[in-house]
Parts: sequence; structure tokens; C-alpha cells
Amino acid sequence: MALSQNIRGSVLMTLSMAGFTCNDSIVKLLTSDLSVAQVMFLRGVIATLLIYLFARHKRALRPLRLLLNPWIALRVVGELGGTVTFLIGLANVPLANASAILQALPLAVTMGAAMFLSEPVGWRRWGAILVGFTGVLIIVRPGVEGFSPYSLMIVGTVIFASARDIATRKVDPAIPSLFLSTVTAGAVCLAGLVLVWPMGGWQPVDALQLGLISIAACLVLVGYQCIIMAMREGDISFIAPFRYTGLIWAVLLGYLVFGEVPDIYMAIGGVIVIGSGLYTLYREHVKKSSDKPASRAPPRHSP
Repeated sequence: MALSQNIRGSVLMTLSMAGFTCNDSIVKLLTSDLSVAQVMFLRGVIATLLIYLFARHKRALRPLRLLLNPWIALRVVGELGGTVTFLIGLANVPLANASAILQALPLAVTMGAAMFLSEPVGWRRWGAILVGFTGVLIIVRPGVEGFSPYSLMIVGTVIFASARDIATRKVDPAIPSLFLSTVTAGAVCLAGLVLVWPMGGWQPVDALQLGLISIAACLVLVGYQCIIMAMREGDISFIAPFRYTGLIWAVLLGYLVFGEVPDIYMAIGGVIVIGSGLYTLYREHVKKSSDKPASRAPPRHSP
């Protein structure tokens, strides 16, 4: 039973990463004709409506005054900052490079949890974090030929997204995830509307573009739903590493859709980041296993 659950969970995690990466590919394709803010707004309208209807069906809606909670507010700000920086960066750097830098997110969350939530992190995991961020520097390669300042926008995405994930840990578990997703999607949608004119104004949208935006919104929802289902199946230590399949999808789609061929910097840096992340997951698994109280052996009776 455990093996079948782990297999289902790994398949769901892989599908989740495929959904997110296909969404990224569509958004990158659209930003060649539409502004980042316009895509963010239109995708946000559709995504917010779908999430709202689902949350209403599940009776997960709550009063908006809960947004005054500082952790929920920080989560929304993190999502906003992460979305804006990622879409700007994605429009200007290869898809695989953006995805490779994003693989540092688990490392950033581990570091943030140690710094701001006082979660214990041993020297081995600190070493893995430092090595992982060295891999990010190799991908970004500041100061050498081929450096794109837009890569730093993706680094900013990692910072914002880690703040979002850390804040999520502090939100009252009684508050439904669907409610948080609804208000976050709505906030991102409104931010896109506000930024439309500062970022180039409104451009005409044809039926094909609107269809692609709708598909992108649905893919985001599929990604979120699959990742939630995946984390509820089997052992997290077995399933979580499959999140790194997102880089495989990004390399494949980057080549097929945009003709992008990853360079040596991205390949080396990506391997370092993923290797560091996998080692961090392994150390977390070891720590949790060692923290479990050892079962007492039955008393031995003398003959």
C-alpha cells in the first residue's frame, strides 16, 4: 500500500510541475505581444473566478477582515512580489534558466525558517544551502559575458516566495487553504490591473490570446491541486524530490517552443542547486527519523 501511495504521489508531483511549467511557457509566449501586467490581470481574473467558485462550493470562504492578520498579509505580499518579479524575469530570460534558479526555493525556505522561525538547522544543511546558492550564482553569472539583469528578478522571486511559504507556516491551520488561495489570486489580479498602464498600457487581445490565457489559468489550478494531492500521498521524503522534474519540463519546453538550448552555466548550476536540495531533503528525513522515540524492546526474561 505504501509503495502504491508513493508512486501515485510522485506521479501527481510530476504532473503538478508539468502544469506549472506549461503555464510558464504560455505566459512567456504571450508576453511577446502583451505586457506582463496585462497577462497577469487577465489570467488573474479567470483564476480568481475559478478558485472562488471552488472555495464557495467547499464552504471555504471566510470574512475579508482576516486579511488584517499580519501573517496572511505577509503571505499576500510575498505572492504579489513573487508573481511580478517572476513574470518580468520570465519574459526576458530562457525558460530553463528561470526554472533552475527557482529550484533554490526549498533551500531559501529552510534558511528563512532557521533565521526567522528558530527552526533547528544543522551545519550539514547550512553547508548545502551555501552550495546551492553558489549554483544560483553560476546560473546568473554576474559580471561575466552573457549576464542578464533580469536573472536577478528570478532571484527576487525566490526571496518573495520563501517569505510567502514561511508566512504560510504561521497562518492558523483552521483557515482553509482555498480561502488563502482566493484572496491571494484576487490580490494578484488587482495588482496586474494597477500595473497595466505603468508597464505599457492596454493592448488588444484576440481570441487566440484569450484562449491561451484561459488555458494558463487552468494549468495553474491543476498544478496547485496536484501538488496538494501529492503531499497527502505516501512519504513526503519520497515524493518531494519529484518537484525537481520541473527543470526537465522547462528544458524540454524551452527547446520545443522557443528553440532555447541550455548553456554550460545553466547545466552546472542547475545540477548543483538540485543536488543541494536533494541533500537537504535527505538530512531533514534523517533528522525526523532520529527524533522519533525508539520503541522499547520487550523485557527479556531469565530462563
